[in-house]
Amino acid sequence: MLSPAPGGYFLAALRGTKDRHLFLTVDPHGAPKVAPEQVSLVTFTSWGEEFLTAFSPADASGQEAFRIDHEELDTTIEKNGFLTGIATVHLIARQNGVAVAPLVLYPTLRVSRAVTDSGQPLDFVQEKKDQDADFGVVLAKPLAQGEAATIRIEYAGKDVVKNEGGQNYYPVARQSWYPSAGSELGDYSTYQMTFHVPRDLQLIATGTKTSDKTDGKTTTTEWKTDVPLPVVGFNLGEFKEKDGTLKWKTGQTLAIEAYANPTPPDEFASLFANQSDPRMAGGETGPALGGFYPPKMLPLELGQAQVAAELYSRYYGPIPFDRIAITQQFACNYGQSWPMLVYLPICGFLDQTQQHFLGLEPEDMYWKTVTPHEVAHQWWGQTVGFGSYRDQWMSEGFADASAAIFLQATRPKPDDYLDFWKQQQQILTRKNEMGFRPIDVGPVTMGFRLSSNKTGWSVYQDLVYPKGAFILHMIRMMMWSRKDGDQPYIDMMHDFLSTYRLKVATTEDFRAMVEKHMTPATDLEGNHRMDWFFREYVYGTDLPVYHFEGNATPDENGWKLHVLLKQSGVEPSFVNSVPIYLRLASGNVFRLGSFRITGSHTEEQTIQLPKMPSGIKEVLINYNYDVLCAYD
Repeated sequence: MLSPAPGGYFLAALRGTKDRHLFLTVDPHGAPKVAPEQVSLVTFTSWGEEFLTAFSPADASGQEAFRIDHEELDTTIEKNGFLTGIATVHLIARQNGVAVAPLVLYPTLRVSRAVTDSGQPLDFVQEKKDQDADFGVVLAKPLAQGEAATIRIEYAGKDVVKNEGGQNYYPVARQSWYPSAGSELGDYSTYQMTFHVPRDLQLIATGTKTSDKTDGKTTTTEWKTDVPLPVVGFNLGEFKEKDGTLKWKTGQTLAIEAYANPTPPDEFASLFANQSDPRMAGGETGPALGGFYPPKMLPLELGQAQVAAELYSRYYGPIPFDRIAITQQFACNYGQSWPMLVYLPICGFLDQTQQHFLGLEPEDMYWKTVTPHEVAHQWWGQTVGFGSYRDQWMSEGFADASAAIFLQATRPKPDDYLDFWKQQQQILTRKNEMGFRPIDVGPVTMGFRLSSNKTGWSVYQDLVYPKGAFILHMIRMMMWSRKDGDQPYIDMMHDFLSTYRLKVATTEDFRAMVEKHMTPATDLEGNHRMDWFFREYVYGTDLPVYHFEGNATPDENGWKLHVLLKQSGVEPSFVNSVPIYLRLASGNVFRLGSFRITGSHTEEQTIQLPKMPSGIKEVLINYNYDVLCAYD
């Protein structure tokens, strides 16, 4: 409405019978929640908002209105967690007629003032935090494409950082504690940050610390980013620290820092017998759980992070950061990873006896992989970003697949590695509380839209993470050979990381990279394209069902192998490559070859094998969960 170059914004509120509250939005700057897609149809239910459709017209550019290329943040955090901030935002118009800059800011952060770089007051929009708290600044004048503006925003509020007791702080608004364009993890900017915190607390942030001084009751640290980042963040508390450094032949080094708080938060204080804790009324102690002292787990977390970073550097290439800080955070049920800053769940710093007592199932694969998964996001999500919900599967799926490689490389036996893939398959194929198997609900490229009142809200997590991991794992397994091992896969992933270093990558970008490096084993349609694979597993919901019979009998020439493979539950055009493995009497397992099979079909072969170093004990398919499938 304020732009001199209106671009066709349209909003219709519809009242229907089946869906009582419908909103159709056409926004050339990107429809809410699904930008950069321009058209969305949303319904609101008691569960929340559900996107019935979202897309862009075929001739649309999908360009957002502006981007932020630099921010200066001056932030004060008080003992009770109250945050006060001043943000100087430099933005550049991507379209003509940009009159308003909508910015993401946590609802409890209330803006008191917005001005230009010369001090001219600016109007801004921000309704009550319990209503529509979306924030936007009306620019001094509409910008033409390529024009820039600098705005200074002052804001303050509670509940952005929560004091959980025992010098433990929980950064709740990790992505919205400062004004941002909100472009997922795809809008790379440089930052200059200054933090003021109580002197007895330590602040750890993304970037490089350039200054650290204490004046009276306040410690002030300054941080800068050496490269553009998609997001910045911090952790706050009283920390013990353990450090390590990785060095490569190239001369590059990567510092790994690990931090944990020696004192439990209030929520845990009554459960653990920590000496001299004033919160333990009357000198009482907690149940027989021992003391809660997270720093004792620092060597383990530091070691896992070091091994993971070294492994991922070999498989994917170097990241553009010179440090990674591994930090303990208050939340127990999830981890998160910002550039150079990893938040690990506090319950991961409990020993297994304590986890058992709290019902956390320490043998669950989550606790074995949370650290390598979050470290992997330094490569996938931070170095290579995503700008749309449709491509987020690569960030989460690639991190999960990386965690599997970590298990494979760090265990003397393959049990954990195979159990990981078995669990991923089970998550995808078991029915949820709404009666749906996640794999049937939709393709990974639908992202968060898969979760709904009908399908269940866990569907996004239960599909995108494991299936995204399987997609990358299947490509790796197809590219593997006895001659070259993982090298073709490593070459491809190095190329992908370096090509999209500090950029956004789309699903189609990844597809093009796979086709650039594809091997004969992946060219099932003989056209040097991966159409078949992306059609079936990325953009589709196919799940082939296999029946396999195999037996080996010795003869005068060695072994005679008879195999039968039946594929069902797929369309006639569905094509796949299913590997065959032999387990020898010695216990060794090796891949013999692969079946190429199309449609609902049965393949049967008899193969003469030479003499083996030991007898053949078993013939099997899919030993490494090479193919996402089911069995009859």
